[in-house]
Amino acid sequence: MVGQPVPEVTFKTRVRDETVDGPNPFRWQDVTSSDIFKGKRIVVFSLPGAFTPTCSSEQCPGYERLYGDIKGHGGVDEVYCVSVNDAFVMFQWGKNLGVSNIKLLPDGNGHFTKEMGMLINKEHLGFGMRSWRYSMVVDDGEIKVIFEEPGKNDDGSDSDPYVESTPEKILDWVKANPRG
Repeated sequence: MVGQPVPEVTFKTRVRDETVDGPNPFRWQDVTSSDIFKGKRIVVFSLPGAFTPTCSSEQCPGYERLYGDIKGHGGVDEVYCVSVNDAFVMFQWGKNLGVSNIKLLPDGNGHFTKEMGMLINKEHLGFGMRSWRYSMVVDDGEIKVIFEEPGKNDDGSDSDPYVESTPEKILDWVKANPRG
């Protein structure tokens, strides 16, 4: 994957729009991979699901906490969290966690995750298809480094590892590899 372009997909997102009447002033907006990655250095971390234990208590809060440090080193333009959840779930999860810095990117149909080779079957937990946990740095659409958790599988034989895709590993990498 390193040296390869990120998959070109369309993400189905919701954006606030004050011209929309009612208690839910949001509209649908398609966002492409090119919109996100072209000409920028982007950190992406992906996780199995919103509201799940490790994702909610460690991974997402860790990236939120270190957001300023990550953006402050190596020319990082933005930090995105990708999950195979819909835009409504991602919005409520972000609200629940108090996320104000990182961008939550819904991959509701799993297209990006599948093309990344990270779509796994979590039916044994009743989750269906979800993302394996990983993080990466992308420069102008090209994957520069990827940190993938060990033991990727479809049968639940893992213990949901969280050692490789941490914000600390990403921060160390961007510090050592400034965008040039």
